[in-house]
Amino acid sequence: MSAAPGRRATALVVIAKVPVPGRSKTRLCPPCSPEQAAALAGAALSDTLAAVAAVPGTRRRLLVLDGSPDGWVPPGFEIHPQRAGGLAERLAGAFAAAGGPALLVGMDTPQLRPEQLDRALRELERPDVDAVLGRGPDGGYWTIGLREPDEGVFAGVPMSVPETGALQRVRLDELGLRVAELEPLRDVDTIADARAVAAERPDTRFARRLAGLGLERVP
Repeated sequence: MSAAPGRRATALVVIAKVPVPGRSKTRLCPPCSPEQAAALAGAALSDTLAAVAAVPGTRRRLLVLDGSPDGWVPPGFEIHPQRAGGLAERLAGAFAAAGGPALLVGMDTPQLRPEQLDRALRELERPDVDAVLGRGPDGGYWTIGLREPDEGVFAGVPMSVPETGALQRVRLDELGLRVAELEPLRDVDTIADARAVAAERPDTRFARRLAGLGLERVP
């Protein structure tokens, strides 16, 4: 898919942290060890980057990263450092790095398929849409897209609380943006999430890593 004539193609942005034991996916511990949780985080990030890379069309792909890539980033991605501060500041910084229309995802939905991203891009590139939002069953959101970067989108929105998705939608409405809601996707936070996501997409690196650790089933 290419942008319409005279319109900038929407960038795809992944915001992520380099998986580090003791800092990555700590809510998986227990039953995971810190090393196992970091390994699962790494697999989820790999799956996410692969899905983004597989979206058809010519467009920028950005990885906005906390940490050093150390040569493991697939070709075709621009690497940008994350802005300092809380998650709201880091999200605003990621859109600023894109500098134009962008769709942003995190590294917590390894079940994500290229066609889901493609549908989100199509929604965002409709002339009557200014923003898209894909929420999760935990009350957060797995993606947000903006036709124009605006740091005010995240101002005053509390992150990582059960109401984050709803409050983010309120903020978009307050700014007068025309919003399209996307299909929900489950984030991997707990081991129950990990097992459900792996069962949904057993072909992913994440699912294979979870099985390799012997954690795909309840003991």
